Amino acid sequence: MNITLPPNYNSLAQALVDLFGTSVAIVQTDRVSGGDINKAYALTLNNGKRIFMKANAKQNAAFFTAEAAGLTAIANTGAIGTPEILCTGTDDGEDVGYSFLLLKYIESGKKRADYWEELGRNLAAMHDAPTQDKTFGFFQDNFVGARPQINTPCQSWISFFRDYRLAPQFKAADSYFTSSDREKITKLLDHLEDFLVEPEHPSLVHGDLWNGNVMCGPDGKAMLIDPACYIGHAEVDLAMTELFGGFSPAFYEAYREVHHLQPGYENRRDLYNLYQLLNHLNLFGPSYLGPVQSIVAEYVG
Repeated sequence: MNITLPPNYNSLAQALVDLFGTSVAIVQTDRVSGGDINKAYALTLNNGKRIFMKANAKQNAAFFTAEAAGLTAIANTGAIGTPEILCTGTDDGEDVGYSFLLLKYIESGKKRADYWEELGRNLAAMHDAPTQDKTFGFFQDNFVGARPQINTPCQSWISFFRDYRLAPQFKAADSYFTSSDREKITKLLDHLEDFLVEPEHPSLVHGDLWNGNVMCGPDGKAMLIDPACYIGHAEVDLAMTELFGGFSPAFYEAYREVHHLQPGYENRRDLYNLYQLLNHLNLFGPSYLGPVQSIVAEYVG
């Protein structure tokens, strides 16, 4: 996948000069709530413009270059809105170094009457957008939440989901499992082709699509934020929208009007969400162990 990444700077000051001119200055910094990985700020400049900045430790700069790649990939489909990327970078700072991502500041508007229908149609259009080749994965590894996500290209979707989605998460969570659990996990991974299907065509997926990663733009339309993008099966995005409370029924109806679902999606949904629940188990601890065990038992007894 050919993606042109935004410029990367070694100084926030230099980034602002290149973007807005030599007389630019930050006149106000406001902390913005939301997110549990990065700090977020609204920066007001002396030219009246506002920009959005995410910041993290300097050694975590890969978070932002990966996010920029995902946002760019989504924007390149022309199917659905994303925040405009200004740049990424690092800065030594006065006290401690940090990494940053600068985005155009988005003033959230009032949702249009057809907000959910439009989101369903646009997500389906993104999933139906052509990819450059038939491999699954991405041109670089990235992150799902704060955890690394392996995107090694693979010719088989089922192999990709087994080797680079489920298996690494099961391995990381091994200390939570009993010997009985491990036998079931091995059986599940060894027989994954009995439960999953190869997609009719590869799709760019958001990769972490829950309500918190969708926002309303100033035009009242939905925008996608905080992606964990890769080329995969469109069903993984649809499944995750159902994991934590679900989207409006109008979203699903509109999505299905545009994107053809292969028979048996409902039987695969929990298996796709197993990846997300394993990731939550590895991030947040044993409260997610029960749901993980239940899904494994659902497929292999």
